[in-house]
This record gives sequence, C-alpha cells and structure tokens, in this order.
Amino acid sequence: MSEVQEHSGQVAAQVDVLLTPTRLGALELANRIVMAPMTRNRAAADGVPTQMMADHYAARAEAGLIVAEGTWPCAEGQAYCRQPGIVTAEQVAGWRRVTDAVHRRGGRIVLQIMHAGRIGSRHVKGPGVATLGPSDEAARGEVFTDESGMQPFDTPRAMTTAEVVEAVAIHGRAARLAREAGFDGVELHGTSGYLPMQFLCARTNRRDDAYGGNIANRVRFVVECLEAMSAEIGADRVGLRLNPGNTYNDVSDVESVETHRELLRRVAPLGLAYLHMMRSPLEDLDAFALARASFQGPLVLNNGFSPESAAEAVASGEGEAVSFARHFIANPDLVEKVRRGEAPCAFDRKILYTPGPEGYVEA
Repeated sequence: MSEVQEHSGQVAAQVDVLLTPTRLGALELANRIVMAPMTRNRAAADGVPTQMMADHYAARAEAGLIVAEGTWPCAEGQAYCRQPGIVTAEQVAGWRRVTDAVHRRGGRIVLQIMHAGRIGSRHVKGPGVATLGPSDEAARGEVFTDESGMQPFDTPRAMTTAEVVEAVAIHGRAARLAREAGFDGVELHGTSGYLPMQFLCARTNRRDDAYGGNIANRVRFVVECLEAMSAEIGADRVGLRLNPGNTYNDVSDVESVETHRELLRRVAPLGLAYLHMMRSPLEDLDAFALARASFQGPLVLNNGFSPESAAEAVASGEGEAVSFARHFIANPDLVEKVRRGEAPCAFDRKILYTPGPEGYVEA
C-alpha cells in the first residue's frame, strides 16, 4: 500500500461518524452531512424555481439533508434578484419539480423561509411593493439589481402591530405551501440581518409595542413565527437558524447572548426538529456552547468546518450533524468524497450569483 493510499484510509476512518444515520425531529437522515442554504440567484425573474435548480439540488441529494436557499414568503420579503418565492401556485409547482428530483434520488430537503424585511430595493421587488421593517431606519449598504446595478437599500416603513401579526401568519402559510411543494420541512432564517433578526436586535428594533423594547418583547416575533409554522406542519418538521453576534446587513445587539438565550428558552416547549447554529464571528462568544446549554433538541453546526473537524464535533457530542456551504458548491459528490477520504475541490467565487449554469449545474 502506498503512503497516499494509507493516508486516505486513515482520513476515511476518522470521518466515518459523519456517514452514520441520525434523526432531526421527524426527519430521518442517512448521514450527518447537511447542505447549508445558499443564495445562488438562479430562479426566474418572477421567483419561480427553474429546472436548473432541480438539477442542482438533485445532484446533491446524497446529503443527509438539503436546506434549500432562503425563499421569500411574501412579495415584501424579497431581498435579491432571481431569488425564489413560495407564494404563487407557479412557485409551488416549480419547487415541486425540485423536491421530486431530490426525493427520486433518496434525498431529504427542507426549505428555508426568509423574509428580508428592510433588506431590499424597489428595483428588485418592483413598483408598489413596500419595504417593511420593525422600525423606519434604513440599513447601510447596497444590493445588486438586474435593472439598475448596485442600489442602496430602501428606507423601510415601520410595520404596524397589525402588519407584524400578519407577517407571523404569512410564515405559517409559507410552511404549509412548502409542504404542498413536497418539502420534508422548513427552516426559519433567524440571522444575517433579515426580518427575524431585525426584531431581535435592539438597534434595529425601536418599537414601543408588544414586539419591541425589552428582550422578552424583541424575541416575540420569532417565537410566534415558529409557533405559526409548527401549527401548520408540526414542530418536528420546523428548524431554526441562528448566529449570535452576527452583524451582516447592518445589525448589532450588545445583548446578543442574553437575547438568544431568552429566545431559545421561549422556543424550548415547541419541540423543534433542530437548531441550525452558526459559529459566532465574535471570538469571546461560543455559539455552539450557548446552543447546547439552551436548546435540548438536535443541533446542526455550521461555518468553517472541514470534514475532519466536523467529524470531531459530532464524535464529541457537540452537534448531531454539520452543514457545509462552500464545499457543496464545487462538490456535488461531497458525501462520496468524505466516504473516500478525498479533499473537496475549491469553488469559484466569481460565479456564485451569475444567472447561468456555469458553476451551478455540472456538465
């Protein structure tokens, strides 16, 4: 046996734990390698998923679970051009082609529900569609638009209390439509500066009603969205993604640890399928330890893992599974490469968001 073959065998043995089955709520996973949600902007202009997307996800169906990209639950919730929705009959039918393709290959797939809130532009959503947020402060930064290039984020209109209640109901409806589209479950996008995180953070939530002010009020929107989604499809098919300390899209919260701890305390009785926790960008904040101490259900860990470090995290009990984003871009066969002990290929950042098949669908 050559030295290369011996090394490959040693690596494969180390990562075998990732290839064992596990269960996240009602979701039976063949392995612990999860495909993380990634915005790739390959839907049609009207938010209908394309055949190209069905081919992309089907090629990665060997993952224990695919978390499909952040998808808008209402027109006001769209952030990006060519981002898919889960609102119209045509969008549901488009997603059905995706889920059927994944299921035919034995995969499991859930849909990430993502209401962008104040992150958006009229050049993306079109005329007459409002940009809404917990408060009326615009996010600093710009967004790419197919129509007009880079544009500053719109200044949002602060949601009325009635509109907040309606947004909660919209999340429940999106979960129901996702199941009609064939998804095995849904995940609420609770990070990256989108609407749920805008409610969580004191700087973006300056409300004085029941959804703002103290921490207990600021977590209310997220809790109620999860309750609405669970009522529609069962909590054991609902996941939650969080990232304490995240500042993407101009959010910040000096009480991030306390806020997320209270949020997890409030959602504990729901019995969610899993918590998808990203590594915190703050050196002094161990998000995984916070999750393990505050959430009693299964944990999916994310951000910066190699197959080897992922295996160590699972073997130590830090999480039940690990999700990969960048590795799945250039490696539709990532699970097989892990099985063989091969290093994943690098991806080309320049074609992440381009509209065509290059770097998205394999030849």
